[in-house]
Amino acid sequence: MRGTDEFRTERARRLRNTPTDAEGVLWYRLRSRRLDGYKFVRQEPIGPYTVDFICRECRLIVEVDGGQHAESPRDAIRDKWLADHNYLVLRFWNNDVLGNMAGVLETIVSALAETPPHLDR
Repeated sequence: MRGTDEFRTERARRLRNTPTDAEGVLWYRLRSRRLDGYKFVRQEPIGPYTVDFICRECRLIVEVDGGQHAESPRDAIRDKWLADHNYLVLRFWNNDVLGNMAGVLETIVSALAETPPHLDR
């Protein structure tokens, strides 16, 4: 059983209650196993980070970023930490999600198909 970190849990709840437009639109397409039956959750604390969306079964993380993330060294450190812990991270710009949802979903489905389910949770 996981220990709780009230600060991180509260931060995740706050982020779930105030999604960006792009996060809200993408969440509508990912929630309730709508994407090929894969279960996603949103604003999930993982280690020292909170990720936008994750399919735990495939250890696939989907991040939706605005312009403040362009060439962010913090994101590079975060992505390395997640990769070192066997997560695959896909990043999409807000305008891609809002303007090319079909392409975004196709990329996610392709990554899910190539990522075998992890049994060691």
